[in-house]
Amino acid sequence: MLKQLPLRNVYRLIEPGPVVLLTTAVADRANVMTMSWHMMLEFEPALIACVVSDRNYSFVALSKTKECVIAIPPVKLAPKVVKIGNCSGRDVSKFKEFGLTSKPAQCVSAPLIAECFANLECRVTDTRLIKKYCLFVLEVLKGWTDPKQKEPRTIHHHGYGKFVVDGRTIMLDSKMR
Repeated sequence: MLKQLPLRNVYRLIEPGPVVLLTTAVADRANVMTMSWHMMLEFEPALIACVVSDRNYSFVALSKTKECVIAIPPVKLAPKVVKIGNCSGRDVSKFKEFGLTSKPAQCVSAPLIAECFANLECRVTDTRLIKKYCLFVLEVLKGWTDPKQKEPRTIHHHGYGKFVVDGRTIMLDSKMR
């Protein structure tokens, strides 16, 4: 028999992808926030939509500069990723506090994160949904991967401190990209 699901818990089932780190920089001050509210919109050009709450310190930087980096951390960074998400860049210099190595990006002023297995340099390309939903549409300008990190595992947020680590890969015949 099926049991009714409280609507406030729907996000725990539909979470769109891995937990990522979003970096911004304003006036030479870099910041990083934890984010799991994002999704792919298009393949070419690569477009990503993400929600950054207007209560977040990063919202101001992203709104002002219209650029960021989405860094994808491996599971070994999970404890730091959670701690980064539990504090504000208003109060903490997160790169220093959490021992992250910033690397210069080529297309944006926000830094790459060396410890992450992928970094995506992004520019805000559509601002129409920011005021209503805090939803930024980003175009990926340049992507980077760390070839030393072979088959990294990602973490996925299921709410209330529960995370799932991606697992075994299976291959099936498919016409999807």
